[in-house]
Amino acid sequence: MNAPSHLHAHLKGDAQFRHQRADRSLAILAWAVGLTLLFAGVEVAAGFWSNSLALISDAGHMVTDAASLALALFAQLIAKRPPSSRYSFGFGRAEALAAFVNGLVMLAVVGWIVFEAVHRFAAPQTVQGGTVAVVALIGLVVNILVAWILSKDRDSMNTRAALVHVLGDMLGSVAALAAGVVIYFTGWMQIDPLLSMFVSLLLLKATFGILRESGHHLMEGVPGHINYEQVGSDLEGVDGVASVHDLHVWDMSPGEPALIGHVEVHELARWPATLKAIRAMLLDRHGIDHVTLQAEVAGRQGRPE
Repeated sequence: MNAPSHLHAHLKGDAQFRHQRADRSLAILAWAVGLTLLFAGVEVAAGFWSNSLALISDAGHMVTDAASLALALFAQLIAKRPPSSRYSFGFGRAEALAAFVNGLVMLAVVGWIVFEAVHRFAAPQTVQGGTVAVVALIGLVVNILVAWILSKDRDSMNTRAALVHVLGDMLGSVAALAAGVVIYFTGWMQIDPLLSMFVSLLLLKATFGILRESGHHLMEGVPGHINYEQVGSDLEGVDGVASVHDLHVWDMSPGEPALIGHVEVHELARWPATLKAIRAMLLDRHGIDHVTLQAEVAGRQGRPE
């Protein structure tokens, strides 16, 4: 249910954050998601058919990349929805929620790959090296193609982040290709679980990064590029401000910081001018545009314990 439009309206002097985003990069992300998921499925099937754990682990890495691309696409689609009477901040936080769930799922995938790799060290299994090499080579080409597609959009933060994941996945394809070549020419089967564990470590690093970032966002942590103590100090340095308390800084949606707090002022009559100076300072020094502050006359309020 949508709330009356005037409740979410931004008037002159308000923040520019609109609680919903314009259509950006949807076609580029959709192509990247489709190509990555399609070949991830091919790699999974080829991995089980050729009995290659390295190929399956590389497929897992590609699924992670596809998930990051899909999350970016999903976030841009759902963020276009206007705020409602139940979700007055809009739907930007859905990206972090989906990313956190995806991270938990990928932890389980990594655990299975490592468990299987340890088992194969003790009891090596026959792997069709030629099939692994061919499929991994095609996978490398697909990764290069997806990276080229994503590189066409340099304005979207989500797309740039997804590009980093795809570039990292190229290393996984190289590892699977190397395993296939070594097995084909030497018959050394242990290279398959060895390189699969190497790719799993890459996957684990990326997964922990996703969990850490999304968890911090869901817990409404202070954005990483903002120094909380410095914000408080800068607020108290504005002319007319006596002190600041009950200060909170968080991301309403990724890349959209917000601030609320109580400001004690010497003269309440000067508050409009003081607030204007505060807004200008926060935007210029800290990139904070969405600001909600309650003015209080210094000395009239009970001091926080």
